[in-house]
Amino acid sequence: MTDPWLNFHHLKYFWMVVREGGILPAAKRLRLKHPTVSAQIKALEESLGEPLFDRSRRRLELTEFGHLAYSYAEDIFRLGDEFMEAIRLHDDARPLHLVVGATGAIPKAIVRRLLMPALTMQPKVRLRCREDEHDRLLALLASHEVDVVLSDMPLSPASNVKAFNHLLGKSGMSFFASEPLTKTLDGRFPNCLDGAPFIAPLPTSAMGRALASWMDEREIRPVVVAEVQDSALIKSLGQKGIGAFCMPSILEKDVEQVYGVKRLGRSRELSERFYAISPERRLRHPAVVAICDQARRELSQK
Repeated sequence: MTDPWLNFHHLKYFWMVVREGGILPAAKRLRLKHPTVSAQIKALEESLGEPLFDRSRRRLELTEFGHLAYSYAEDIFRLGDEFMEAIRLHDDARPLHLVVGATGAIPKAIVRRLLMPALTMQPKVRLRCREDEHDRLLALLASHEVDVVLSDMPLSPASNVKAFNHLLGKSGMSFFASEPLTKTLDGRFPNCLDGAPFIAPLPTSAMGRALASWMDEREIRPVVVAEVQDSALIKSLGQKGIGAFCMPSILEKDVEQVYGVKRLGRSRELSERFYAISPERRLRHPAVVAICDQARRELSQK
């Protein structure tokens, strides 16, 4: 090694290139030009005296030394994040910061319930909540732009994101329709859904797939009039009598009272699960711990 001092800026650029899967996406994330990032990595290799990437192939691949360097970089920047968090927690008068990502598939009322423990705890929490698609939120989690992701889907084992699933609980599903639409339906639940207009979640969502399977098993064929991701829009369309729809049973009373619809029936076999996805196997952020503890108490009863 020609230089006894480690340049942590260079090391972070290398770390970001590996995490983002290439120099171009890393440069975009770092808001730097491609040649700048490439030059910084080259400088790091020269200071370490070893190549980090095998450049004989079309795609950048880590050398054995590169894997070693990356494992240390992961620990270094994880500890750095923990250190900054400890600084924030040291001053009780200073509010904790919490950035939560929530998928649009989770009803807003459930997101509100999940976040309430963080908003009422001491020391005070300054909350920022971002809504986006599952995969995009995981990318933000990987780049430490959010602290935790609330989702109806767990992190896939095949994902490149280094994070952990924390099951918060599950809720059975209830089916609703406006009163005028209810009067046109034939038979008892769930057969009354056969041939009925229905507002379905997106078929690519966890609930969309589960609902399709549940209906296939019962040979129920509703007329899907809309496929919608946003739960608030589903309820609004259902209120107007566009079609029947389903929501987690934990929201049953709220849905009936706020939207003036009637419950057609309830299924415990069909259920929606809720997850907190975090970079840590053991949760440390006090607000995230409070959110998970409260969610498990509420959802364990549904």
